[in-house]
Amino acid sequence: MGATLVEAGEVILRDPHLHPIWEKVQAGERLSFEDGVYLLRTSDLLGLGQMAHWVKRKKSGEYVYFVINRYINPTNICVLSCKFCDFAARKGDPHAYEMTIEEILDLLNEEIREVHIVGGHHPDWPFEHYVEIVRSIRRAFPHIQIKAFTAAEIDYFWRRWKIPPEEALARLKEAGLDTMPGGGAEVFSDRLHKLLFPGKADADRWLEIHRIAHRMGIRSNATMLYGHLETDEERITHLLKLRELQDETGGFFTFIPLEYQLGTTRLVQRQASPLEGLRVIATSRLMLDNFPHIEAYWVMLGEATAAIALNFGADDVNGTLGEEKIAHAAGAPSPVQLKREELIRMIREARKIPVERDALYTVLRVYDGGTS
Repeated sequence: MGATLVEAGEVILRDPHLHPIWEKVQAGERLSFEDGVYLLRTSDLLGLGQMAHWVKRKKSGEYVYFVINRYINPTNICVLSCKFCDFAARKGDPHAYEMTIEEILDLLNEEIREVHIVGGHHPDWPFEHYVEIVRSIRRAFPHIQIKAFTAAEIDYFWRRWKIPPEEALARLKEAGLDTMPGGGAEVFSDRLHKLLFPGKADADRWLEIHRIAHRMGIRSNATMLYGHLETDEERITHLLKLRELQDETGGFFTFIPLEYQLGTTRLVQRQASPLEGLRVIATSRLMLDNFPHIEAYWVMLGEATAAIALNFGADDVNGTLGEEKIAHAAGAPSPVQLKREELIRMIREARKIPVERDALYTVLRVYDGGTS
C-alpha cells in the first residue's frame, strides 16, 4: 500500500501516527514521553522536520541567530577519564597544555562579542585562578560577554577545593561572568553515568547547579551528547528533565544537541548520520516547547547538515568560534573557524534571515538585505 498522506496546513505527514502528535503541537499541548520516543522512531523524517519547522517559525520567524565569538579551552589536563573524550590529558602527556592568562587575552580582540571558556578538570589550578581569568578578560575587554565554566566544572570546584556552587558562581559573577555554557550534561542516565563518566557531576547535580545559577540571575544553555550508547528513551528522559527545570526557572536560552565524535574512543562503529542529527534536532524542538532556541552546532554536525537543520527546527548556528579544541580533538571534520560572511552565507542558503546577536541574545544586526 502507498503512504498515507495527512495534510495539515503547511505540513504533510506520511506517517498517520504523527497526526495526533501534530494536533497536540498545533493546539499548544505538551508532548508526552511516549510522543517523544515515537518522534525519534518515525520513518517520516520530512513530516517530523516540517512540524519542528512550524514551531520554530512560531517562535522566531525566519530569523537564524549567530554570534561573533571565541572558544577558549585553557587546559586539557583533567583528572577525569570519560570514555567518550579525546580531549583530556594527564600531566606530563606529550599533548598536555596549560594556557597562561596572557595567552588567553592574546586570542581576543575588539570584534568579539562572546568568549566561551571550557576546559579540563585541572588537579592543581586553584579556584582563584579561574576567577582571575574572568576578571582579566573583563578588565581588558569590557565589551566582551563571558560565558564560562560548565556545571561539571562548578561541581569540581566543590569536589577539589570545597567551594560551594553558590559561592563559586557569586565570585565568578562579581569578576565578570555573564552566562554559563551547557556542556557537561552528557546524557541524564544513571546507567551511562556509571559506564562512561563516573567521576563527573551526575544528572541531579548538573540540574541543581543550573537551578542555582538561574536563581542568581545567571542564564545558561543546555546540551545532550547523542550518537553513542544512549537509547531513545534516555534521550527523551533527558529532554523532559530539561523541560521541567525550564518550567521552574526559565533560565535556559538554548538547547544544543552535541553529536558524539568517534575519535579514538569509538564507543560505536559509525558516526551518527546527518539524518539522525536532523531527527534529534527536530524532536528537541517539539519536546522543548519552553526553550526559546535550538542550536545546530556546525562544528559537530558539519556545515551542510547544520544548514539543513535550519529547516528542521533549529534557529541558531552558534558562531565563529575560533580555535575550538574539544570536538576537533575527537576528529570533527569541520573547519576550525568560520568567518561572519560564511555564517551569513550558510543561513541565507537555507532561505533564512541572518541575525547577529550577543551572548544574551540581544539583537545587534539583522542582515535582511542582499549583502552582508
